[in-house]
Amino acid sequence: MKKKHINILLLGSGGREHAIAYKLKQSEQLQQLFIAPGNAGTSEIGTNLPITVTDFKAIKKTVLENQIEMVIVGPENPLVNGIHDFFLNDIQLKHIAVIGPQKQAATLEGSKEFAKEFMYRHHIPTAKYKSFTKENVQEGCDFLENLKPPYVLKADGLAAGKGVLIINNLQEAKNELNEMLTNNKFGVASNKVIIEEFLDGTELSCFVLTDGKNYKILPYAKDYKRIGEGDKGLNTGGMGAISPVPFTDKKFLKKVEERIIKPTIKGFQKDNIPYKGFVFIGLIKVNKEPLVIEYNVRMGDPETEVVIPRIQSDLVALFKAVAEEKLDQFDLEIDKRTTTTVMLVSGGYPEMYEKEKEITGINDVTDSIVFHAGTKKVQDKIVTNGGRVLAITSYGKDFTEALEKSYQNIAKIKFDKMNYRKDIGFDLKA
Repeated sequence: MKKKHINILLLGSGGREHAIAYKLKQSEQLQQLFIAPGNAGTSEIGTNLPITVTDFKAIKKTVLENQIEMVIVGPENPLVNGIHDFFLNDIQLKHIAVIGPQKQAATLEGSKEFAKEFMYRHHIPTAKYKSFTKENVQEGCDFLENLKPPYVLKADGLAAGKGVLIINNLQEAKNELNEMLTNNKFGVASNKVIIEEFLDGTELSCFVLTDGKNYKILPYAKDYKRIGEGDKGLNTGGMGAISPVPFTDKKFLKKVEERIIKPTIKGFQKDNIPYKGFVFIGLIKVNKEPLVIEYNVRMGDPETEVVIPRIQSDLVALFKAVAEEKLDQFDLEIDKRTTTTVMLVSGGYPEMYEKEKEITGINDVTDSIVFHAGTKKVQDKIVTNGGRVLAITSYGKDFTEALEKSYQNIAKIKFDKMNYRKDIGFDLKA
């Protein structure tokens, strides 16, 4: 990748992809940016293409037609389905840089059991667990009886962030286990279910970028998953996020690096798992000690909308270093300021909601960045096109100041039945 200016294809359509596109656009090394399929926000930054992220043949055609030299994979589905392998196995595509791990590595997110076995094998601290199928559902019920509530049930496969249940009542937990295993509550994702001990602590997100040998730790973040104030109600894809995380200190982050990040990267090498891309490590702090809840093989959303704006380095140059396995030579610069984001969601989300509601006021926002998630353009209007619609990101000297800016700007934006959490960061205030 000697040529300075390159054409890039970014796969995805959410707030994560808009944030990445926003940062890529600032690079002096970018020639043209294509986003497939993108949203109303990405259309202002690059060229949206009407291609689904798992249509590998259409992606190949686009890459060749537009002389694309790098493909950045936003969501997990194409990774779990093997897009990186598809490129490596195609003589016309194998020289193109793909930022995102190969299929075997993507199983870390595609299978909770695979991830648990990886952690146990490499002595990475995590909750105790057992896995069950419909053939031994009764054993699963017996196992639940030996645990203290609450009970944690996880669908083994991808369930769009909704496959984890935390239940206080034993009988209800048994019923849900039956629903998942025998009635396919989450489809094929719950053909196998992990039951694990509940960890009581505070969650945070760790993001690592690796070229397979070297790694860079990106800013830590904390997101808010529940739809309701005070972390009540149904789980969502995420209602807001903050970076950095106020309750972490150097001592704790050192433990994360030594006990979790280093063994993870070394584990890839020991298991012969090639890995070029993001590693998301979902952490929980229990009695000042870090444990791993889960791995994802891409950036989180809405954490990306607070992590990416804190990266001051050239993002294209950073991704080139990943592709060329020269990450150890890259000097990663991080903005010291705090960033916060608040998600505006459709009324009814995360359950049934309506689309195509006109959004007004985006152009009135000042001193915040509006990242589009579920939006599209209809003629000259921007309308809603998903459950999570917009992420309003702001900088501040601390999370209180940054959130104040986000909320001030949210007051300028309107769409029918718009909903958002007014208490992001509620648990961090002294």
